[in-house]
Amino acid sequence: MRIGYFLSSEEYTPDELLAQARGAEKAGFEGLWISDHYHPWVDAQGESPFVWSTIGALSQVCSLPVTTAVTCPTVRIHPAVIAQAAATSAVLLDGRFVLGVGTGEALNEHIFGDAWPSADVRLEMLEEAVEVMRELWRGGFVEHRGRHYTVENARIYTRPETPPPVYVSGFGPKATDLAARIGDGYVSTMPDGDLVRRFREGGGGDKPCQAGFKAAFAADEDAGADIAYEKWPNAGVPGELSQVLPSPRHFEQAAQNVTKDQVRSAFVCGNDPKAHLEMIDRYAQAGFDEVYVANTGPHWQGLFDLYADEVLPRLRR
Repeated sequence: MRIGYFLSSEEYTPDELLAQARGAEKAGFEGLWISDHYHPWVDAQGESPFVWSTIGALSQVCSLPVTTAVTCPTVRIHPAVIAQAAATSAVLLDGRFVLGVGTGEALNEHIFGDAWPSADVRLEMLEEAVEVMRELWRGGFVEHRGRHYTVENARIYTRPETPPPVYVSGFGPKATDLAARIGDGYVSTMPDGDLVRRFREGGGGDKPCQAGFKAAFAADEDAGADIAYEKWPNAGVPGELSQVLPSPRHFEQAAQNVTKDQVRSAFVCGNDPKAHLEMIDRYAQAGFDEVYVANTGPHWQGLFDLYADEVLPRLRR
């Protein structure tokens, strides 16, 4: 299993994300995830740099492969523009770039005042968006008139030798079926073996399956839980609310009903390497090929040291 580090654009400045990328590579992580947000989930997280600028900078400071986890190429940014951004990123990263895509959240995608589509429509839009991007990556001028998107006289001139793989996020059966049908890989954040099997049996076969989880490194578990609860109370917000709530203040309101223990259960808190190894094993048992860990709070160097000294050596024995 490949172990990577998850750069949280919602919580750190661009400079901090670059420093974390350098630290992750030095610690022995094998890849990077990076989130694509217009807003943080709650104001306590406090950041949200433009992911495509950060990816360009990442290409100059480390040699790790980078996956967007995930970009929504349907509403906030037209898929023809995402296709150009992904192509440039793949060139800068010399082929070490994967475009992870998903149907998005109103939190990030509603900013122009467009109606937020139903889940089924968002999946339909995502499928057409991926079709548009792949057509543009093949080269030549593209004319596309579909149900959701129009492209006229568009050509991407700066392209990698091989188009970037497209991994599709899926947290339910319909999205997982779409990932199996059109994706070059599968993305999730849950150690759900049933969905991995659904992806593989539905057409995904042996394509890569990536997942990620969050940690809060601190002197002990309680201190880590305090940090996680302060920064990510939205981790306990249930059901489809994460897809439909439109602003950080709405997540803060929903999170008033979330307890610290609920957030603790969604994180690996503290500095016990055994807890991290147990979480990674849950994803391994579910069938994932790659898992990415994010740190919340100020102690990310402590997490890097823990992985370099205790976690990664045990996994590689």
